[in-house]
Amino acid sequence: MTDRALKVGIVGYGHLGQFLVEKIQKEGPEAGLQLAFVWNRNADKLRDSLPKELILHDLSDFTHRETSVIVEVCHPLIVKEFGVRFLSHAHFLVGSPSALSDPQLEQDLRTAAKQYGKTLYVPSGVLWGGQDIKKMNDSGTLRALSIRMSKHPSCFRLTGGLLSDWMEGEGRRVLYNGSVAELCPIAPNNVNTMAAAAIAASKLGFNGVTGEIAEVTGPDGFTVKTVRQNPAKLGAVTGNASYNSVWSSLLVCKGHGGRLYWC
Repeated sequence: MTDRALKVGIVGYGHLGQFLVEKIQKEGPEAGLQLAFVWNRNADKLRDSLPKELILHDLSDFTHRETSVIVEVCHPLIVKEFGVRFLSHAHFLVGSPSALSDPQLEQDLRTAAKQYGKTLYVPSGVLWGGQDIKKMNDSGTLRALSIRMSKHPSCFRLTGGLLSDWMEGEGRRVLYNGSVAELCPIAPNNVNTMAAAAIAASKLGFNGVTGEIAEVTGPDGFTVKTVRQNPAKLGAVTGNASYNSVWSSLLVCKGHGGRLYWC
């Protein structure tokens, strides 16, 4: 491993965090990646899997590690609490882009990226056709965007007791239909793909994109409807296709100069 390797800090050691750590350990040398540190809310989960020198017990100590890019894959609250500080030290890949539904937080992160000359990366996740949505957005031809997501109830992590009365065998129920801005705080762990779509469709934004897959509407009757299946195990928040998608996003984190970069 050379000194030119991208030194990666992983924040979160759930299924996705474990996948990224194992990928870097196995394929990092060839890909030019090296682990700088791994943090998890419960450090005991790390002890049997990682050398102790890679374990970060207090997340505030990340500044003591030489790090090129910090990857958050745990919860939007970490983005809110540490995002600006991360950007003062390294490039930052936001694995929970639902956090950016808070317009003040998004602005603070953009300002920090510019101030410190770092890049705020937002992975596209498993959003199918995301580059086409972004192209339409940038050209001013995107008129509307709606996304419908269906999951087994055990895979949702919802606030507000929306599933408190659900019973096995009930069948399909629509839990929410409205703006992605209002949906993100209700299901912060589940709607990161919708959040990525809202960022790609920045002229519509979180308030203009509806969460109810992807139906894209442009001028003169142009419409695209896409259905993609990304199965997840019962009780799992992350769909199977999401792992390699985030890995692909990490591979482009070479620094893109003081801005938000959708990848």
